[in-house]
Amino acid sequence: MVRYSLLRILIFFGVMSALWLLGLRDRDQQILLLVLSALISMAISVVVLRRFREDYSQQLAERLERRVQAKQQRGDLDEQAEDAEDESRDSGPVEYR
Repeated sequence: MVRYSLLRILIFFGVMSALWLLGLRDRDQQILLLVLSALISMAISVVVLRRFREDYSQQLAERLERRVQAKQQRGDLDEQAEDAEDESRDSGPVEYR
């Protein structure tokens, strides 16, 4: 994710630099420079950084799947412990202390 974010920032500043060199330098054009830079860099990022986005989403999906499996295993262990506790209570007379 860090790599993707850094590449997006670099693309933004590259586009902003190119637009600045093309003549969007005046003080009253700064907002236009920022908006155009953001829009153009977003369009470029969608096309150019697709592989990085797909890799990151796959990593997130795998991490989520591992987390779900770990939670299911913990749940199974908890159920087994509760069942064992219930069976030990049912096996003999109840003692009150």
